[in-house]
Amino acid sequence: MGADGGTIPKRCEQVRQKKKPEKLDKKVKDAHKWRNCQMTGEPLKKPIVACKLGRLYNKEAIIEGRLYKTLAKNPITVHIKSLSDVKELKLTDNKAWKDNGPDKGDVYKDYNETPFLCPITGLNMNGSYPFVVNWECGCVFSEKALQELKAETCHGCGGNIDKSNILQLNPEGELLKEYEAKVAEELLAKKAKKSAAKADTVEGPSQNPAIEKANHVVKEKPAVKEEKRDLKRKPEVHSVQDDQTVSKAFKSIFTTSEQSKNQPKANWVNQGFGYYT
Repeated sequence: MGADGGTIPKRCEQVRQKKKPEKLDKKVKDAHKWRNCQMTGEPLKKPIVACKLGRLYNKEAIIEGRLYKTLAKNPITVHIKSLSDVKELKLTDNKAWKDNGPDKGDVYKDYNETPFLCPITGLNMNGSYPFVVNWECGCVFSEKALQELKAETCHGCGGNIDKSNILQLNPEGELLKEYEAKVAEELLAKKAKKSAAKADTVEGPSQNPAIEKANHVVKEKPAVKEEKRDLKRKPEVHSVQDDQTVSKAFKSIFTTSEQSKNQPKANWVNQGFGYYT
């Protein structure tokens, strides 16, 4: 079937198919993760922190999330319970980088240039090369520098470095799943420890030796005072002869003394001015 001008249309021109979604350039996608806070989407500005999943945030946003209790409501930050769950990063500024503002169609923007770079290799922190953080001190450098130099001290500050404390920033794939499993395991361990501590507090007394000793002393003090009072208190005396604190001479003047009891009794009568026996 012909059309105007004697042309024959093709099937692709007559049948419209569903338009394929536009694929976002990987450089643009990576640049967003490395330049913006993953909690708020705002540009990253120092101080910058990273969580144990390798995500980057503005420290101010995390503090506000703690104050307003919004961290648990955001799936990106639900694993962050306190500031101890994030690490402030020591980043090296890229002096050649210039901020051209937001993306515009009429302005060319080089996504390879980033605000921060590796202090050892000079590589831009844009996602093209993996970057790591030493969780012990917060120093950030490229994974390439870590593999090539193989130093026993931190490349950033010269402090201690341990492979178990090295965390990759913005990980993907299997490594991200590994980090998620590790974080979930740590959260469960903290909950179990907290529950055990509460149970010990409810069920029994404190196990602190100092507290136990103080309680023991407080309980014993009244009994000790009572014993001292009993010692100071004089025993009840019914007769002067039974009193141990009185001398024998003083006791002898009373008729209850042994001397008075052993003396013969006189048989005499007093009548007028004379005595008769």
